[in-house]
Amino acid sequence: MKTLETERLVLREWSGDDAEGLYFYGKSSKVGPMAGWKPHESKEESEQILQMFIKEGDCWAICLKDSGKIIGSAGLHRDAKRDVKNVRMLGYVLAEEYWGQGLMPEACIEILRFAFEELKLDLVSVYHYSFNAQSRRVIEKLGFRHEGVLRHATKRFDGAVLDEVCYSMTRDEFQQSQRTENLS
Repeated sequence: MKTLETERLVLREWSGDDAEGLYFYGKSSKVGPMAGWKPHESKEESEQILQMFIKEGDCWAICLKDSGKIIGSAGLHRDAKRDVKNVRMLGYVLAEEYWGQGLMPEACIEILRFAFEELKLDLVSVYHYSFNAQSRRVIEKLGFRHEGVLRHATKRFDGAVLDEVCYSMTRDEFQQSQRTENLS
């Protein structure tokens, strides 16, 4: 994956030495369940997930530019709900201690720029569970369009069946939002 940079962040490929960084945020009881996965119980578990990230190659490590510390991840994944070429699903998680600082919108704007301008995607989707207000705020700040709610859409790691709130953005919508932002 191409390395992406923002004012405060570097989004880079995962490497075999990143298990400690992944475990840093993956062990949180607040981070994983908001995204549908169980908190990591050990660094060894994080190592297994890391190997999956490396193999799939569709997920960046989000690092602080000034220190290189891994504080989360984001990716452009195949959207299992849309069997269409040239569409990806945005997914992201951020260490709890970095919530509310505007870091995730900053990272995602750069990911969307990459998705639409370099990958030439037609549409990017994004989903959140109905209780995940933090993700909803990020999605709204980014300018995604609300599509609706898929009721009883996903079974989480703990067996809970959850609704998913669905959003999308087209390349034209992204370009329009960037023109509008540049005029501000």
